[in-house]
Amino acid sequence: MSRITKRKHVTREVLEEFVLPTDDQEIVKVVAGRGNNLHEVENRKGEKYLASMPTKFRKNVWIKRGDFVIVDPIVEGAKVKAEISVVLYPEQIKYIKREDKWPAEFDPKTAQSSEAASVNGLADAMESNLHLEEAGSDYSESDSDNDDDIFVNTNRPVITCYYTDESSTEEEDEGSGEGEV
Repeated sequence: MSRITKRKHVTREVLEEFVLPTDDQEIVKVVAGRGNNLHEVENRKGEKYLASMPTKFRKNVWIKRGDFVIVDPIVEGAKVKAEISVVLYPEQIKYIKREDKWPAEFDPKTAQSSEAASVNGLADAMESNLHLEEAGSDYSESDSDNDDDIFVNTNRPVITCYYTDESSTEEEDEGSGEGEV
């Protein structure tokens, strides 16, 4: 079979077949790509391990952080403990949810509630600081555009940095004494 014909059949299989996981298969979330067609995945219990991508998917199907896949376990594997058998796309995920085979741990509502509980206090503090800073400005929420429809790149981790302006007050204190002799 030629390379193009193989690609056509593999992509058709990935996009059009709706499969449910068998008893020995497991739905996992891709956490990171580790190179050499290995991906770090996380199962519903929170355990992380490596899964390999079979040769039929290589250079035909790409997966990224946050995608879901169905894996077959490798019993004798020490580091690589599973092999990817199916890459799940949104329509296939909806089908699995309709069949009640989707793990509740991967449901966005339950995942957000557990994350929200740990981040809630920090978010409230940041919001109150923002409102204190905006109290004297002419900026209002209605003037800003809605950023909900902006594409979020899931291939890069979200890093939040907080800066304080302590150095400027120290410089001002030092600068006032320079003119005196």
